[in-house]
Amino acid sequence: MVYRHTIRHRTYAFPDLKTLLAKASPRRSGDELAGLAAATYEERVAAQYALADVPLRQFLQEALVPYEQDEVSRLILDSHDAAAFGPVGHFTVGQLRDWLLADAADTAALQALAPGLTPEMVAAVSKLMRNQELIAVARKCQVTTRFRNTLGLPGRLSTRLQPNHPTDDLRGIAASLVDGLLYGSGDAVLGINPATDSPAAAAELLRMLDGVRAQFQIPTQTCVLGHVTTTLELIRRGAPVDLTFQSIAGTEAANRSFGVSLALLQEAHEATLSLGRGTLGDNVMYFETGQGSALSAQAHHGLDQQTCEARAYAVARRFRPLLVNTVVGFIGPEYLFDGKQIIRAALEDHCCGKLLGLPMGVDVCYTNHAEADEDDMDTLLTLLGVAGCTFVMGVPGADDIMLGYQSTSFHDALYLRQVLGLRPAPEFEVWLQQQGLFDEHHRLRPAAADHRLLSAGQLPR
Repeated sequence: MVYRHTIRHRTYAFPDLKTLLAKASPRRSGDELAGLAAATYEERVAAQYALADVPLRQFLQEALVPYEQDEVSRLILDSHDAAAFGPVGHFTVGQLRDWLLADAADTAALQALAPGLTPEMVAAVSKLMRNQELIAVARKCQVTTRFRNTLGLPGRLSTRLQPNHPTDDLRGIAASLVDGLLYGSGDAVLGINPATDSPAAAAELLRMLDGVRAQFQIPTQTCVLGHVTTTLELIRRGAPVDLTFQSIAGTEAANRSFGVSLALLQEAHEATLSLGRGTLGDNVMYFETGQGSALSAQAHHGLDQQTCEARAYAVARRFRPLLVNTVVGFIGPEYLFDGKQIIRAALEDHCCGKLLGLPMGVDVCYTNHAEADEDDMDTLLTLLGVAGCTFVMGVPGADDIMLGYQSTSFHDALYLRQVLGLRPAPEFEVWLQQQGLFDEHHRLRPAAADHRLLSAGQLPR
């Protein structure tokens, strides 16, 4: 099917839905690198006008990656909830945008609709939205998950405490861990990116994290972000696994480049559930994504990177995760060139994930060779706080010395909580108050020199 729109006596034609979505995307370097982007601003606007007139049902009839060739396409179409889709089934993409911005699309309505939306639908509608509209729609979405605490409640902002170390030195990790806890970070997860994927090293890190959590009775969860096969081996060895982590993408071929499949993720989900370590809930998966991953693996099937990213959320949704995190600026300027593109991509990812019913966090980050700086990240962090982002990162000094990129610090999360009146997860907040780290007005208190978290005897040696 050919899609057309005329501007100033010039008709732009787009041969298929895949091309139309790519041409309608806001400008980004990855789509230009792939030869998919609109050649001119006028062509982009024409594509957006044509996209606005596409019936939503067209996305159920025109698979962007062939059903027979791609298990993610099969997952999307086979799991589509026709009943949930019914109230908007007669809409075009443009009409869906208008409805999402109207008062009728309240939190309850959006929660009911989520199973009826496909990733391609939400990617399409996001391409018609300004930044403020992405914020307004995402803010109305509420996605709540539980393991040892409750994440995603209104008026709350959680953080992943990320105490990475370039050699996995336990003392260095413990120092960063204590630093973060003293600043009220860590209610989303205490999560380490290991320097290697050795099961033995990962088990040692997990035991240390779990030991600190148990000793101080911290109502949170721990995770070592190794490959899913490493985590399965840790489960077999009896390691204290709370969450299984995996990076995922939006096509079968891209996931294959990560060494995963839907069947492997299902095996990991079942194995982690069988441990029964959650006290409040059984959301046991942690996924990370990022625009450009499928293109970097040459596994994008001609799709623009934002549509590929949204398709990754179908994979995540299948396994009811506790956390989903778009690591938005991590891949580099080849895919998101500057601060403007990173900000736009993060707001798209957050909104699309929330519309699909996911507990979306964002790693507000950039690499040192991108045309971005801390002012750009301050802007994005604040916008995400307004949009109701579930969690952000807490990295010592905002500089991850192991992964070599710039993220957000413990102080950044405190700033956001203060200026927007946001609070940690409720169970974690009570713990902070019991530890004397937060006062009754939810403000940070300085830790005394003899605070038990600072006791040298409590840290790994």
